[in-house]
Order: sequence, then C-alpha cells, then structure tokens
Amino acid sequence: MEKIRVTIWNEFVHEKTNPGVAAIYPDGLHRTIGRGIAADDLEIRYASLEEPENGLSREVVETTDVLIWWGHCAHDKVDDDVVKRVHARVLEGMGLIVLHSGHFSKIFKAVTGTTCSLKWREAGEKERLWTVDPTHPIAQGIGEYFELPHEEMYGERFDIPPDAKTVFIGWFEGGNVFRSGVTLERGYGKVFYFQPGHESYPNFRNPDVLRVIGNAVRWARPVFFRSLSAIKYPALEEIRSADPNAASTGIEQNLDGSAR
Repeated sequence: MEKIRVTIWNEFVHEKTNPGVAAIYPDGLHRTIGRGIAADDLEIRYASLEEPENGLSREVVETTDVLIWWGHCAHDKVDDDVVKRVHARVLEGMGLIVLHSGHFSKIFKAVTGTTCSLKWREAGEKERLWTVDPTHPIAQGIGEYFELPHEEMYGERFDIPPDAKTVFIGWFEGGNVFRSGVTLERGYGKVFYFQPGHESYPNFRNPDVLRVIGNAVRWARPVFFRSLSAIKYPALEEIRSADPNAASTGIEQNLDGSAR
C-alpha cells in the first residue's frame, strides 16, 4: 500500500510561551494532531516556523502529498519564498488543509485571493457543527452534528471566494454562525479549511474533529502532480486556413510568468 505523505505544519509559538497552552499541548498541537490521525495508510512528519526555511524546504514540499497548516500569532514570520513554493505545489496537485486561525495565513490568502476576514469572540462558548453535505467524503462517519464544549467564536461574514463549497456550518452559543468547513479546488490541488482548533481548548483530541481531519487528508490526496504552464501546443489536425504572413510572438511561460 502506497502511503499518503502528510506534513503537519505548526508555527509552534503558543505552546512555548503560554503555560496554559503548554499544559494542553506539551509537545505541540501538531504532534497531538499527528497522533490523533495516525493510521497505516499515512506517513506523518512535522514542520514548524523556527526550522530553516520554516521547515518547508523544497525537498520537504516536493515529497508531501497533503500539508496540514496551523498558525496564529506569527503569520508575518513565514517567509514569502516558502509561501510561493507551497502555493505552486498546491496548484500542481498537493492537498492543503488549513486549520482554525490559519484562515489569516499567507498561504490561505494566496490560494483564496481574498482577505479571509471574519468576526471573532473568545468567550469559550459551546459550538455545534452541523453537517450540511453528508455525502461529502470529509463528512463520512460524522453524524448530523457534533458539539464542542468550548471554542473560540468565528462568525460571518467570512470573506472567501464564492466557489467555496460548504461541508459544515458552525453555530455558537452566543448566536453567531460560520461556514466552519469549506472546500476549494485550485489548479490540480484540493484545499479544505476547518474552523475548530483554538489553542486554549483540547479540541484536537476530539474524535469528531480528528475524524474530519483524517477524512480531509484522504480526500485531498493528489490524483497526480503536474506542472502548470502556458505551453505552445501542436495542432492535432491539418490547418488549411493558416495565415502564411503571420508572425509568432508567443513564448512558453512558467507558472510564475518567467519564460522557458
């Protein structure tokens, strides 16, 4: 069985600076997620902000099938060249799963092309997540809804592209609602944003949250990796009406706009 190569990226800052968060995720929320979704068909490794190239070297990115991303207080510390590298790989087929406050990460803004702004409130209120697309692979094994005793509120309007497809809608005790689980397709890659996961609560140990993430990994698994470019393409049939005086000024271009 060929395993899905999963890299779980975490900025890994709160766990080192906040005793309350450290008590919940002593070795990092990324490792808690990794243990929670571990399975025979997954090969899991970890990366964090403080590592060289933010832990996402060209070799790491090119050998990752699905990248899981959690960030919050250090979005601006992620190197722009790393973001470009990850973005290009998503377009080539790599799956991307963005969790909670990763909605404001550079990579999620890059794949959406929007501000990804929202409302928020940190009151530790109950959240009920409703499954609105029960046939979606990410929702398999999840009931009509599940509840989290405490979570940070994220509320609409969530500024994401109109082609985002909703799998889960969250309702919060204070009255707000939010598209808590949405999918996107960019280039050849699949993207899933999932809202639960504030660092102050142990929701990355919740069985339903972990099942959703595990399902998302398998849904986002690449069908193939293929570069995207503007290529000069040969005619498949004879062209009888070609202009013999036409001058070609076209050039083959790479995804970043550079010429081949």
